[in-house]
Amino acid sequence: MGIEEKLPSGVLLTTVEGLSGYMRKASFWPATFGLACCAIEMMTSGGPKYDLARFGMEVFRASPRQADLMIVAGRVSQKMAPVLRQIYDQMPNPKWVLAMGVCASSGGMFNNYAIVQGVDHVVPVDMYLPGCPPRPEMLIDAILKLHDQVQHAKLGAHRQAEIVSLETAALSALPTSEMKGQLR
Repeated sequence: MGIEEKLPSGVLLTTVEGLSGYMRKASFWPATFGLACCAIEMMTSGGPKYDLARFGMEVFRASPRQADLMIVAGRVSQKMAPVLRQIYDQMPNPKWVLAMGVCASSGGMFNNYAIVQGVDHVVPVDMYLPGCPPRPEMLIDAILKLHDQVQHAKLGAHRQAEIVSLETAALSALPTSEMKGQLR
């Protein structure tokens, strides 16, 4: 007989990690970092038709010190990359980054010296959103997937162990140039 049978009805049991994850996912405050046409779609998703307020994101913060989610919407030029990194460094921990659009994810059609070929060269990216430009529905779907990722994240020493295991797995992965089949 476990503790669940001895408790009266209406009592909820959970872990600190579970409760913390639920609170974090329900209160994202995104930083405004719109650089190109994807920013129009990002602004549309905050409007009345798509209403990001349903997910606790009704306020786009202009100050990085009040934001915990950076949505990089559009292409990042070489001159903008240090500014992007500075804003990321000013955000309090925990913080997440969503690369919105193919230009932010991989440089897009701008394969030249002036555009960073993927924002992951500047800041660590937690979620990639493809499309040119991605629709507001796609942004909401990516945010919901990021919610799920944040809700099930570990805390404290467990988080550090998770980071170490993910980094060792990434370092031991086969390089893309050596992959065979449809991945190449």
